[in-house]
Amino acid sequence: MQLQLDVNGERHALDLDPRTSLLDALRDHLGLTGSKKGCDHGQCGACTVIVEGRRINSCLTLACMHEGDEITTVEGLGAPDDLSPLQRAFVEHDGYQCGYCTPGQICSATAMLGEIEKGWPSNVTEDLEAQVEASIEEISERMSGNLCRCSCYPGIVDAIRQVAKEEAGA
Repeated sequence: MQLQLDVNGERHALDLDPRTSLLDALRDHLGLTGSKKGCDHGQCGACTVIVEGRRINSCLTLACMHEGDEITTVEGLGAPDDLSPLQRAFVEHDGYQCGYCTPGQICSATAMLGEIEKGWPSNVTEDLEAQVEASIEEISERMSGNLCRCSCYPGIVDAIRQVAKEEAGA
């Protein structure tokens, strides 16, 4: 199947089996190996990417479903010499150990901060009319789909809170 994917601001023409997952298209056909294949069942979040501003598990969706969509992987968020604010904060707060889950964590956190900015409530949001705060409880709930086998959750939450405060101008 001939299709074009817009990934990290670049258009890519691909010839794929229509059963190819977005994750496999990114890793195996475009060489973007930041997104990881953890469980391949949408339960760990290692494959999280941002599609049209929303985070998704790329192992659970077909590449052909995203022709024309804006897809952002961790490679599109920053580079080794120009880290995104979240990437920098993950380093500062030791938000990783083995690093396997880190790309998915960073993509998820990036989109999650956008959700908070838009005022989208979560299951733990108490006041649905007030501006949502990036509290420990909110971050923990919203990031619960991203697992870290090394248990770096305190550093991950601290990194996200730092960036949320910076973005809020606090």
